[in-house]
Amino acid sequence: MAIEIERKFLLRDESWRHNADSGIVMRQGYLSNNSKSSIRVRISGKEADLNIKSSTPGTVRSEYEYAIPLNDAEELLANLCHESIIEKIRYHVEFSGFTWEIDLFSGANSGLVVAEIELNEINQEFSRPPWLGREVSDEIRYYNSHLAGYPYQKWSKAEQEFS
Repeated sequence: MAIEIERKFLLRDESWRHNADSGIVMRQGYLSNNSKSSIRVRISGKEADLNIKSSTPGTVRSEYEYAIPLNDAEELLANLCHESIIEKIRYHVEFSGFTWEIDLFSGANSGLVVAEIELNEINQEFSRPPWLGREVSDEIRYYNSHLAGYPYQKWSKAEQEFS
């Protein structure tokens, strides 16, 4: 079984940008999204993949990912995905031997920025960059699958401020 160990965080500020790469534009949509799993199609630059992930909240989830032709992904996004399409730029930032993924959302999720780190073990130690804010790994509302149906721009001002 393929396992993903990932932790998600909000950001304190934009100082992460000083060490970020140029970023890659991503679009993704959901073919299925239920209490057991989500099936997602994603275009990252000129590459595309199909991803199946368990819907279990938390840092450890089952995940399967398969490369698919870019044309197929475009058709799936245009014709078969439900709810809104997630649009974002993903930046990579190296810090203390780890690569952080910073997602700067646009479109219906404009204003939301989330940092993720993938780990090899559930209790693996890592240094927290100074720009890292509150952890949201267990908060489903920050999962892309949830943002597709309930985008950040629809959150109340209180929900956004708590971010």
